Amino acid sequence: MCVGALSEGSIHVVDEQEVARPRVYLETTVVSYLTAEPSRDLIQAAHQQITREWWSSRRAEFDLFISQVVINEASEGDPSAAQKRLATVRGLPILDLTEAVTELGEALVAEGPIPERFADDAFHLAFATVHGMDYLVTWNCKHLANAEMLRQVERLLDERGYEIPRVCTPEELMGE
Repeated sequence: MCVGALSEGSIHVVDEQEVARPRVYLETTVVSYLTAEPSRDLIQAAHQQITREWWSSRRAEFDLFISQVVINEASEGDPSAAQKRLATVRGLPILDLTEAVTELGEALVAEGPIPERFADDAFHLAFATVHGMDYLVTWNCKHLANAEMLRQVERLLDERGYEIPRVCTPEELMGE
């Protein structure tokens, strides 16, 4: 239980479950790094190790969410690898594909910096944004965790009255 002061001398006891955990949209690259065979590429191997450390030590501190886009992407490729990815996300809440998600995803491609060829990346952002996620966790540094691109995305979202979730890698959510 947590104890928090309300006002002069009064104390309110808060049940741990009353304290909301940050909401995280888990993008497919994180699941891929988590379940992939160890890479010989040094950067990929480091990303894999960081992802595994985050998954084992920190993920329980967040409420994780995915979308059908994550399931679709995780299903692609080698059947054995796809099975591992899908097993990892099984049981995670799946965010609804709403009209607002569709409109925003399409706008991020049509008016934003995300090329049509990578429309799934726009939809990851749209799901996380429309559903009010605190974080979008990804290793996709080309179209998602990209500071230059995110400035353009933020402007587009701001024009539509949305606040972008913090887009980051698992390394940035390792805590202290």
